[in-house]
Amino acid sequence: MITRMAEIEKYAYKVAKKIRIRIPDVPGALGKVATELGRHGAVLGDITKVHLTSHYITRDVILFFDDERQFSDTMSDLEDLKGYKIISIEDEALRIHRGGKIAVTPTVKVETLSDLRMIYTPGVAQVCNYIMQHPEAAREYTSIGNSVCIATNGSAILGLGNIGVLAGMPVMEGKSVILNKMAGISCVPLLIDSDDADRIVDTLEAVSKTFSVIMIEDIKAPLCFEVEERLQERIQIPVFHDDQHGTATVILAALLNALNVTGRHKGRVNVVISGAGAAGMATCRMLLEYGFRHITICDRRGAIYRGRPEHMDAFKNSIAEITNKTGEKGSLRDIIKEADIFIGVSASNLVSQDMVRSMKKGPIVFALANPFPEILPADALEAGAAVALDGRTVNNALIFPGIIRGALDAGASRITYPMKFSAAETLASLAGKHEVVPDFMNPLVHKKVADAVKMAAESAEKRPKAGT
Repeated sequence: MITRMAEIEKYAYKVAKKIRIRIPDVPGALGKVATELGRHGAVLGDITKVHLTSHYITRDVILFFDDERQFSDTMSDLEDLKGYKIISIEDEALRIHRGGKIAVTPTVKVETLSDLRMIYTPGVAQVCNYIMQHPEAAREYTSIGNSVCIATNGSAILGLGNIGVLAGMPVMEGKSVILNKMAGISCVPLLIDSDDADRIVDTLEAVSKTFSVIMIEDIKAPLCFEVEERLQERIQIPVFHDDQHGTATVILAALLNALNVTGRHKGRVNVVISGAGAAGMATCRMLLEYGFRHITICDRRGAIYRGRPEHMDAFKNSIAEITNKTGEKGSLRDIIKEADIFIGVSASNLVSQDMVRSMKKGPIVFALANPFPEILPADALEAGAAVALDGRTVNNALIFPGIIRGALDAGASRITYPMKFSAAETLASLAGKHEVVPDFMNPLVHKKVADAVKMAAESAEKRPKAGT
């Protein structure tokens, strides 16, 4: 299932179907199916043999289509092939998600009455009394120490936008699966059906004792900034916004290797960020904190600069004070000229090959918009980019399991820049010779990131506080 889900992620912008087809057991029969699929522009995925007779082979085939019409036309022509029969068609993405992707399951066995008495009454009273006298022990003797809340209001789901909390639940479950699979963490998705910061913060504060980390997910900007800041002030466990901090950290990791490949230095490169939402703002602040110096952010209205008279808010005014030092004005097409690095966390098809050609020689292009990038990596490379990647490679799933695991293991009260810097540097160091980032499916990657984050957190705790 992991392989199939990874394949579906690769073609996340396509319609995934599984067909069961009976084909003649003769040489070239499967090739005839592949030829017909290719003629329609469909993408062939996994093929599994499910039944064999003297004359026919029945196979399950995963297929990817641009839209339902392409799918319908392809199936119609397949059915017209003499000797071939489509037995069933199933929506593969819906099948994987049917019944949900997560469940709450016990970690202990209940096989005897003695077991029951130990995990419930009367044995549980002993643990309750101990925690009452030693509240910090709740992390050790309950699920709290390994539990994370993943909260959303559904207002900024992936590249889909404000689709509501119910439609956002599959994404929260997906993150829960990743955290459990790659870092052994137990997650509880929480749907908060509100756009009011007070209500969201109050809700999360009220349930915060249940968890050791709260992740806020897919909440639109600038609401997400307010929720994160206010909630972190009120609770003593980390508040982590993956759209901001996970994305920014994995971008930094990828940039470290891209800078090495192109022989550039962080303090001298000119960086253009397209997108002034959660990811763009957080990436900008992280890069500045890490030592990058020349950054300009563009939104739909073009460059953000100090004193821009319209389409500004408190967060854009704040970022304008520390970026675009020369006060450049104009559209993304104007600002990208002579830039060394482009980071897109905005919308599809915003960057042309001519715009890449207008950048410095051999630029770095990270086009990370979902579900379609600002420019396809192949097109950017053809236009002269030295490094060009999209969100399938530079993906926050590479980093957030390790950051959260490390924070839990350290018993951290918040996630700091040094913790995120350690995560980024470790992730960058684990990339192969011809890679910018390592393989997500390698569990060792997440463990090493977690160890680095834990060490950074514990190191910070040991430092003497000011005035001591």
